[in-house]
Amino acid sequence: MADKQKAAPGGQSGGANNQRPQGLRPSFWWAVLLALLVWNAMLLLPHSKPEARIPYSTFLEQIRSSNVSEVVITGSQISGAFVKPFPWAAPKTAGQPESGKKAAPKKYTHFVTIFPKTVGDPALMGLLESHHVTVEARDSTEPWYVSLFLDWGPMLLLVGYFVWMGRQASRGQAGLFGLGRSKARRYGSEYPKVTFSEVAGAGEAKDDLQEVVDFLQKPQKYVRMGARIPHGTLLVGPPGTGKTLLARAVAGEAGVPFFHISGSEFVEMFVGVGASRVRSLFEEAKAASPAIIFVDELDAVGRRRGAGLGATNDEREQTLNQLLVEMDGFDVHQEVIVLAATNRPDVLDPALLRPGRFDRQVTVPLPDREGREGILRIHTAKLPTAPDVDLQLLSRKTVGMSGADIANLCNEAALLAAKGLLAQVNMAAFDEAIDRIILGGARPALTDPNARRIVAYHESGHTMVAWLTPGTDPVHKVTIIPHGRALGITEQVPSEEQYNYSRTYLIARIDVMLGGRVSEEIVFGDITTGAENDLIQATRLARRMVTRWGMGSLGPVAFDSDEQQPFLGYELARGKDYSESTAARIDNDVQKLISERSEIVTNLLATARDKLDKLAETLLREETVDETLLAQILGPREQIAKKPAAMS
Repeated sequence: MADKQKAAPGGQSGGANNQRPQGLRPSFWWAVLLALLVWNAMLLLPHSKPEARIPYSTFLEQIRSSNVSEVVITGSQISGAFVKPFPWAAPKTAGQPESGKKAAPKKYTHFVTIFPKTVGDPALMGLLESHHVTVEARDSTEPWYVSLFLDWGPMLLLVGYFVWMGRQASRGQAGLFGLGRSKARRYGSEYPKVTFSEVAGAGEAKDDLQEVVDFLQKPQKYVRMGARIPHGTLLVGPPGTGKTLLARAVAGEAGVPFFHISGSEFVEMFVGVGASRVRSLFEEAKAASPAIIFVDELDAVGRRRGAGLGATNDEREQTLNQLLVEMDGFDVHQEVIVLAATNRPDVLDPALLRPGRFDRQVTVPLPDREGREGILRIHTAKLPTAPDVDLQLLSRKTVGMSGADIANLCNEAALLAAKGLLAQVNMAAFDEAIDRIILGGARPALTDPNARRIVAYHESGHTMVAWLTPGTDPVHKVTIIPHGRALGITEQVPSEEQYNYSRTYLIARIDVMLGGRVSEEIVFGDITTGAENDLIQATRLARRMVTRWGMGSLGPVAFDSDEQQPFLGYELARGKDYSESTAARIDNDVQKLISERSEIVTNLLATARDKLDKLAETLLREETVDETLLAQILGPREQIAKKPAAMS
């Protein structure tokens, strides 16, 4: 059981997806090599039937001795087989040394000889016929390229294979020595052009970046006045707010090349590679000027030097030093502007932020209500939306969401509509998508009647306090259908954007958080563990009121100065900088505030017990109750006159 919380900023990164075409697998080349080796072995290894090269006269003698069974005549060559193995030793050539022992002649079953064409032997065919020798004649006019392929083809292919392997090895070595080349992806005319009209929810940031566009389009206007074009602009803001999209829009508006690289792509395991890549990147940008260099996640390479406890990263620091040198070494009239994005400006090295490097910082905050509505219009324009989709209501329900979160919301709604076989994406699909993103998908409803009754009264307690307490956010709906780890949800939607919170509003939030536990105690006379998250949030809010915002008995003094990660919201642990007696007073104030509000909520729900029972019974029957039905059950919602928000 938990109240529905506002959406937290989500992360999104942009960039080009450069995919290299895949070649043939290595197993294919190993198969080719094996086939070539087998082919060459078959041609180069000796045949299984050796042939005796005999004189023509010996050939005739063997015919007359009836020792020839068959002959094959191919041009001037005659080959054949003996009936009985014929012992033959080739005659020694002139100059060959004599050996002590005479080797026994080797016996052959096949022979080959040369037909004397110049002399001719017309009686040969008759002699062969008379001794019943089988005669086969073959055409000797074989194309030269066939002979060349059969004799030299395997060897040439094998040589070519080894040449190819050598070139591949050379390329690999060249790749090793090419580590220092920039990995930046360049966006040009071949990529879709992005303009400011496609970016919603960042009006102030677009106004600031419009000057950068003017610098690139009309640099001479500023040079004539003696002005120096800013070298760098740093975009800071939570993840998913469109910093990368804004940088691409600047390049699209100016019509200049856009080099995009992530800060982590500079750093490698080899010292000096990152610095070399920085030099290569700036050389490419200067050659293509006017141009924009965009470094995403600058904190990956631009962290403060010497911040560790004695440990240093030489490669990262050398890369940072080279980046500082390149930015500071620009020509005054160099038309190259560096844009960078980060959500951790607090960890950047001060040398990066000084004038002459990143001259300007542009904050890209979470979108306000109008900005969220504009983002919704952009993303829903691609969807077949139903007439009941209310973008103004959706913009109110998505407080705290970034542009990436809203894009994900529209995609989830489309997926749910397709899953439900709907013709259009309706408002119910968007509502379910919001619940799925914030709290997780819906789970099967509870089957235990006692557990369902406890959850119904718990959520009714939250809803009753929010409905009857002036100054709280309006309740949009309440449900006892489990989502994620929550057994029930009370959804409150702010009626307008708030940047400062009054003490009245904060106390009302504590009252709503305590409503579920108090309702259980009134109805059942017992309490459950379902209020764990409510108590954690209420206690945390009460402690901040006392220690940070001076809303306790200690007066306007801030005792808790824990630092937070900018834009991310989580705290960095630090030791207490106040005495134990002060800590005891803080604990007493927090406990007193929670106890007082619990007593007030108990009186409120006890007085309206009939409405509490009616709402719980309706929840048990309907499982989900919207704002219209709540008004019928509980009557008009309590309103108070608007007061100026307390300044912090």
